[in-house]
Amino acid sequence: MTTIEKALIRLHEVDAQSRGDFLLQTLDARAKVIVTIAYIAVVLSFSLTSFSGILLFAVFPIVSASMSGISYGQVFLRSMIALPFIAFVGIFNPIFEREPMLVAGDLTISRGWVEFLSIMLRGVLTVQAALLLIASTGFQRVCRALGCLGVPQIFTTQLMLIYRYIYVLINEAIRMDRARRSRSYGRRHYDLSMWATFVGQLLVRSVGRAERIHRAMLARGFDGHVRILGHLRWSSTDTAYCILWIGLFIAGRFFDLSSVLKFL
Repeated sequence: MTTIEKALIRLHEVDAQSRGDFLLQTLDARAKVIVTIAYIAVVLSFSLTSFSGILLFAVFPIVSASMSGISYGQVFLRSMIALPFIAFVGIFNPIFEREPMLVAGDLTISRGWVEFLSIMLRGVLTVQAALLLIASTGFQRVCRALGCLGVPQIFTTQLMLIYRYIYVLINEAIRMDRARRSRSYGRRHYDLSMWATFVGQLLVRSVGRAERIHRAMLARGFDGHVRILGHLRWSSTDTAYCILWIGLFIAGRFFDLSSVLKFL
């Protein structure tokens, strides 16, 4: 099985996970979107030097993974894909912020390294929260919930179409890769020029197929609005879920819970 085929299987696994019967999957999509947005906003509101305060918020992805029946280790590994991009954001902090901040014996840690670690931690935690939201809800239901919460329809429709065309792109790549392997006679290594041609042809074929799909959608009455079957139903459980988590986020943001835990 090739890497491209594995990527397609992982996408199907995410869709399958969102249709589970665990507690988090049964909640209204709007409740999960509200809590996730609140979590991301609170985590990003910490100062760059509040490393210990942000560390306490790692509880939310772990508990959410348990509530949705998803392995947190799996979520953690997938969030590591974004780590190089997150590191690029704070890579210059250790260079320009050399003021000593922590001293442990002979080891002195500068302000820049504390800020760098803080950026890495908050980036990983927010990515994990977004991954768990999609895995427990489904991308289309997330877009629908965003629309119900006031996000303009043009943005939610674009997000849903982008997600749909990811499948189109991957399927075209699988077809081209199979054709390449069937004509390669066991050859595994190719020049860079061949891969440049492969990517260019993939783009051309994907655009062509996307145009045919769009014409088919227009022929069936597409008016710019993607309709999803099913209804969103808000219950008292959703209200309790929002109040509990948002209350904990506010408490963790404005109160030093780590000192309270030490006292207990």
